[in-house]
Amino acid sequence: MANSNVAFFFFFALLIGHGIVELEASHLVYKHLLGLLSSAPANQPYRTGYHFQPPKNWINDPNGVMIYKGVYHLFYQYNPKGAVWGNIVWAHSTSNDLVNWTPHEPAIFPSQPSDINGCWSGSATILPGGKPAILYTGIDPLNRQVQNLAIPKNLSDPYLREWVKSTKNPLMQPTAQNQINSSSFRDPTTAWLGPDNKWRVVIGSKVDQLGLAILYKSKDFVNWYQSKTPLHSANTGMWECPDFYPVPIHGQNGVDSSLNGPYVKHVLKVSLDNTRHDCYTIGSYDNVKDIYKPDEGSVEGDSGLRYDYGKYYASKTFFDDFKNRRILTGWINESSSVADDIKKGWSGVHATPRKIWLARSRKQLVQWPVTEIEKLRTNHISLANKLLKGGSVIEFSGVTAAQADVEVSFEIKDFEKAEVLEPSWTNPQLLCTRMGASVKGSLGPFGLLVLASEGLKERTAVFFRIFKGHNKYVVLMCSDQSRSSLNQDNDMTTYGAFLDVDIRHHKLSLRSLIDHSIVESFGGGGKVCITSRVYPTLAINKAARLYAFNYGSQSIKISKLNAWSMTFKWTNLTLQ
Repeated sequence: MANSNVAFFFFFALLIGHGIVELEASHLVYKHLLGLLSSAPANQPYRTGYHFQPPKNWINDPNGVMIYKGVYHLFYQYNPKGAVWGNIVWAHSTSNDLVNWTPHEPAIFPSQPSDINGCWSGSATILPGGKPAILYTGIDPLNRQVQNLAIPKNLSDPYLREWVKSTKNPLMQPTAQNQINSSSFRDPTTAWLGPDNKWRVVIGSKVDQLGLAILYKSKDFVNWYQSKTPLHSANTGMWECPDFYPVPIHGQNGVDSSLNGPYVKHVLKVSLDNTRHDCYTIGSYDNVKDIYKPDEGSVEGDSGLRYDYGKYYASKTFFDDFKNRRILTGWINESSSVADDIKKGWSGVHATPRKIWLARSRKQLVQWPVTEIEKLRTNHISLANKLLKGGSVIEFSGVTAAQADVEVSFEIKDFEKAEVLEPSWTNPQLLCTRMGASVKGSLGPFGLLVLASEGLKERTAVFFRIFKGHNKYVVLMCSDQSRSSLNQDNDMTTYGAFLDVDIRHHKLSLRSLIDHSIVESFGGGGKVCITSRVYPTLAINKAARLYAFNYGSQSIKISKLNAWSMTFKWTNLTLQ
C-alpha cells in the first residue's frame, strides 16, 4: 500500500502546473495549489469540537459507510496533500460509537488503469455471510468514469485495514452501445437483492438535463449488465451520489436495503449537481419491473423535499443492523474563501450522523442526531415557563456557547394576530432572506441567537415566524447568517423552509448543535433541518454568547429550554 501511495503521489506531482482546470461541474482542480502541503496554524477558532474531520486537508463525500463485526466504518473522499480538491483517495476511519473515530491508512487509492486518474465516490454493501464489498467510481486513462470493485483482504480483521481490487475492473463502463455519458456516470449506491436473487445497483448520470438513475444487475456481484430502463429519471440535471432504500411505514426502525413489500415505502435521494442540494422523493418500487415511482403529488428537484435546507451535500445512508436503524451521513462544505481554507489548513466537515425514518404522515422523512452524541453533554442548564415579551433578548450563561447542544420548545397564543401569508410567498428561502431576524413581525421572529458576540455585532439567528395561510397557520423556519461575521468574504446566505406542524395542538421545538463554525438546527422534532457554516471574528471560543430572542410584537413563552456544553473528541484542538 505504501509503495502504491508513493506512485500515486508521483503521478499527481507530474500534473502540477498553473491555473485552474475544470474536470467536472462539481470539482475544480486548483493545479497551482495541489502540491502545497497544509500546515494548520496553532489558532483554530473554526475547527470543530465534536463533528468528524481529519486533523488537516480537504474532505468531501462520505463514501461507503457500514457496520462490520460491531465496528462502524466511515470511508470518505480525502486529499492527503492539501486543503483543496484533488489527489482524492478513499480515507478510512473506524468507531465504536459514531462519535470518536480512529484513522487508518487509505482503503482505496489509484493503482489500476480503471482508477489511475482518481478514486471517486461509491458505496459499501454487505454480501451474504456478512462479507463487505465496495463499488466505487474510478477515472480511467481516457478520463472516463467507470465502476470498480474492492473487497477486504482479511475478513477476520474487524477494522478492515487492507482492501484488494478486482482484477476484472472496471465492471461497468460507458460504451458506444449503451451511449452512457462517460463524464457523467458515477457514485454507485449500496446494492440490493431482487426477488430473482440478482443484485441491483444504481449509478448517477444524465443526458442533457435529464437526471438518470441507471440500473445494473448481477448474479455474482462481478459480472454486471445494464437494465433496459433506468430506475427513475427527471429533468433536474446531473444526479450525483444517488441513494435508494426502503423505510417502514410504521415506527422509527430501519430495514435492510433489500426489503420490499406493503409495509415499506422507498426513498430515492439524489444530489443535484446544478444546485448542490440533496433532494428526495418517497414512493413505491416495483422490484419485478425495476421501476421506482414517486407518490402522487411529489415534487422533484429543489422545490421538493430536501434532507437539509442549508449546507449539506453528497449524503449517504446505511442500515445499522446492530441497532435496527438507518443512519444518514453528509458533507458540510465551507462557506469561506479558498485562500482562507488554505490558510487554516483544512476544508470540509461531516455532519453529525442522523437517524432517519418516515414521518407519520408518510409524506416526508424525519431526522434526529444519533443518541450517542449525548454522552458528550456536560454543564447542563435549564429553564421553564419563561415569557419572552416582544422585543426581548435573554442570555444563557453556564454553557460553552461555541460548542453546545440546545433544545427549546415554544408555546404560542394569540394566533389570530399572525401576519397573512401572501399567495406569492412560496419560496421559503427567499422569504427568510427578505424577512430576516432584524425584520420585526407579529408572531416572530423568535428563536435562538447562536455564536453571538457581546453587543450582537455578530450573531447567527435560528428562528421561526408564524403566518396565517389558507385555512391553516404556516410556520417558517429560518437560519439567518447575514450578520454571522464581520468578515464579508464569507458566503453568508440565509436559509429557510416551511415546517409542517400544527401549532394549535403542538408546541414548536428547536434543537441546535453549535460547534465553532457549524450550526445544525432541527425544527419540529427533525421535520426540517438547516445546517449553516459561519466564521465569526468576535464570537469565537470563550467570547461566544447564546441568547433566546423574540423580535415580534406578541409575547412568546419558552415552555422548556435545556442546554449543555459539548466536550471535545480526540481529534480536535482545545479552546484558546
